[in-house]
Amino acid sequence: MEKTYLMIKPEMVKAGKQGEIIEFIQKNGFVITNMRQFRFDAERAGEFYGVHREKPFFKDLVQYITSGDVVGLRLEKDNAIKLVRELVGTTDPAQASPGTIRYMYGASLQTNAVHASDSPESVEKELAIVFPED
Repeated sequence: MEKTYLMIKPEMVKAGKQGEIIEFIQKNGFVITNMRQFRFDAERAGEFYGVHREKPFFKDLVQYITSGDVVGLRLEKDNAIKLVRELVGTTDPAQASPGTIRYMYGASLQTNAVHASDSPESVEKELAIVFPED
């Protein structure tokens, strides 16, 4: 079993959609091994999105992700990283395939419902930030 990380973003938590998204993830065979609803502070958000630090949208991204609660999920499944990214869909919901989370729930490039780790290195970094006790 491979582990991965998925985060349900603030607009979905505010809208009360986290349960639907979690159910959808479980119906697709992912096992939730840790889950936490929390709010990022600016420092942790900056660490989480550090790869984007030099990009022009970084400040807006940190402001957005700290605007409300998120739900962090530690998931396991064979080939989890690849499969969760397929389930999530492309970053731009307007280009996401029908049946993906971003197609169903995303509104824009930023408010695209969820974040999913894109590599084993990202999984380790993101899980360490969200679940430091693991």
